[in-house]
Amino acid sequence: MRIGLVAAGDASAVRALDEHPLVDSLWVGGHVSSPNPTPEAMVGLARVAALTERVTVGTAVLLLPLYPPALVAKQIADLDRASGGRIALGVGVGGEYPQEFRALQIPLAERGSRTDEAIPLLRRLWSGEELSHDGPHFPMSDVRIHPAPAQPGGPPILVGGRKEPAMRRAALLGDGWLPYLYSPERYAASVATVRATAEEAGRDLGGFEWLVWVFVNIADDGEVAREQAARSLGGTYSQDFRAMIDRVAAAGTADEVTARLVAFHDAGARHFVFSIASGDAPRQPVVDRLLSEVVPELRSYGRPS
Repeated sequence: MRIGLVAAGDASAVRALDEHPLVDSLWVGGHVSSPNPTPEAMVGLARVAALTERVTVGTAVLLLPLYPPALVAKQIADLDRASGGRIALGVGVGGEYPQEFRALQIPLAERGSRTDEAIPLLRRLWSGEELSHDGPHFPMSDVRIHPAPAQPGGPPILVGGRKEPAMRRAALLGDGWLPYLYSPERYAASVATVRATAEEAGRDLGGFEWLVWVFVNIADDGEVAREQAARSLGGTYSQDFRAMIDRVAAAGTADEVTARLVAFHDAGARHFVFSIASGDAPRQPVVDRLLSEVVPELRSYGRPS
């Protein structure tokens, strides 16, 4: 089992998480143009890579259809070498903010096909060898991206999303599955779909990573924790989460959150990416309780007997 957190906060907060023995990974997301002010994912990744020395650092997620694959390959290769081989590339297709696609002059309807073409092309570009490619979106000839990443073959490419096209993409092209806003039951169903799709295609999922992004909030009063989480998600996604917060987050007392995360483990998750959803309440006390009260119990549950 691996434990990750979204790398929010100032430099000292990020460094403290890098030094924490129970934290294995730190993650950044981002947009180019969205209703909420956010960093751009590649800039955020570079910042966290520079602030850390030990943990895996990854994007959750980079909206891959917005970027030229050769540029992504070069940036990720450079960051992987600079960080000593600690990069993970989580990718998604986006689409919830059409203005991003307008801003970058990318047809919204092409986001899936662009991503499907870009993922294997990234791995070819990471070989460090000269190549040509005749795909419909990214034709190129005699292109070499070098030096290659520190990780042989390049960093793992983890596919984020929620719907069946994303599951298919993970099963056929990805090195891992990273959904969000899921219940444990829906996560278990997605694992079955990914496995069945890979089996039908004859693809071995040995070494495949089963991640899950979980919004978390902890308080002594479970109802207060759930209300704070619903406000936090509502502000991010511009909808009312009060009726569904128990399905799409782990919010409540420490015991309630632990039980919820155990259910995700039983559904197949082995790498948790926690995003603190505390609303207007301070974030750091939730991080502290998560790492002191919940994660030790979760690790103990997941440890082979």
